[in-house]
Amino acid sequence: MDDATQASPTRPHISKARTGVAGLDEITNGGLPSGRPTLVAGGPGSGKTLLGITFLVNGATQFNERGVLMTFEQDGADLATDVASLGFDLPALVAEKKLVVDYVHVDRSQIEETGEYDLEALFIRLEHAVKSIGAKRVVLDTIEALFSGLKNEAILRAELRRLFRWLRDHGLSTIITGERGETTLTRNGLEEYVTDAVILLDHRVHEQISTRRIRVVKYRGTHHGTNEYPFLIDTDGVSVLPVTSLGLEHKASSERVSTGLAELDGMLGGHGFFRGSTILVSGTAGTGKTTMAAHFTDAACRRGERCLYFLFEESPAQMIRNMQSAGINLQQWIDQGQLEFLADRPSTFGLETHLALVHRAVDRFKPDVVVVDPVTNLIAVGTQIDVRAMLTRLIDFLKMRNITALFTSLTAASADWESTDAMISSLMDSWVLTTAETVNHKRRRQIFALKSRGMACSDDVREFRFTDRGIEILPTAPDSLEGKGQ
Repeated sequence: MDDATQASPTRPHISKARTGVAGLDEITNGGLPSGRPTLVAGGPGSGKTLLGITFLVNGATQFNERGVLMTFEQDGADLATDVASLGFDLPALVAEKKLVVDYVHVDRSQIEETGEYDLEALFIRLEHAVKSIGAKRVVLDTIEALFSGLKNEAILRAELRRLFRWLRDHGLSTIITGERGETTLTRNGLEEYVTDAVILLDHRVHEQISTRRIRVVKYRGTHHGTNEYPFLIDTDGVSVLPVTSLGLEHKASSERVSTGLAELDGMLGGHGFFRGSTILVSGTAGTGKTTMAAHFTDAACRRGERCLYFLFEESPAQMIRNMQSAGINLQQWIDQGQLEFLADRPSTFGLETHLALVHRAVDRFKPDVVVVDPVTNLIAVGTQIDVRAMLTRLIDFLKMRNITALFTSLTAASADWESTDAMISSLMDSWVLTTAETVNHKRRRQIFALKSRGMACSDDVREFRFTDRGIEILPTAPDSLEGKGQ
């Protein structure tokens, strides 16, 4: 048997230290290089120190790996206060000997021995801290403080190499933070050439809206995500959204769920939407889009399902009050823990941050149904292309979770119904349009199912009206084509 027909040997894999940060372990294909240094670079306020502390805390609490935090800019008490709001109790971990926090006030006289500048004193201090608790992880924050007074680039490069070699020889999974330079990843432009992995954090502001991004610039010996990914820093800590890891691999359910309106169910083959599908309800102002979303939400809660409702136009209290006039009591489902509203002005965050917040809310609440009302308001913080890209990733994420999603979309009165929503309509499995026109000095509202993939649906345009019991879809004309498929 020749070499071409023999089975290829198993390829070796480098050992990795999990960070415990949602999304980061995914894009690094398992975590940071175990027993090796990783550089985390970024500008002021980008989250470098917090990411390092998260790596240590998760190591101590989740992966049974003790850690050492050696900080050169901020003392331990200040750091403990800063991260306490995230649920990190550094003093408790120190008391349990799971963590050592060592503040080193850097003075050239403290680390300059006779002869050339070196870090021998630092190595002795770091080695003592590591051995005192049997640490496996180390964070050095920040590297520039060690060399603030050194101008000789050759010595600097040599000492960096020696530092990283020392960390490797001791098998320490290390994060070294560094300030980003103007034209290089770091201020000195050297560290990225002597580390095994480089992660770049970026906090950018565009048109007064800020977005945090993370990118794995380099990772020796392993496959990793190379794109930019949005990440969040909030009361739950750091989380990374691997937006490009999704795709068309979700399962397709044959189960049907009610729209909340029996007549609309009838227009959709008699059974409503497919579970796990994406639905668009679009129309001009005042045509009942939000009321239909409320009917859909109410029906889901009556089935015992959980619903997460994102509002971009009105407050939850206003939404609940308005729906009471249509006979829809949403407050009862909130009281029972089945319904949760999340309301924000679109301009509060960038598109990627909105997407990351949706991910986090879904992971926390674990809904069966998600409603976004209205999705068109997101155009205020991005172009149509940007919004479409964001929604593509959101839809993929929801489909992977088999979550049924309904989006409402406002159509301009002067626009063509079917072309207005071309931005997102092709992403949808079902599309319901609502319209309004004035006939004999009265408003006449109509509804029809433009498309619904995988099922028979009506070709009828049905008239409907608002009542104190919600939306009432009127009977079809005698020549109805009810039940005909696409």
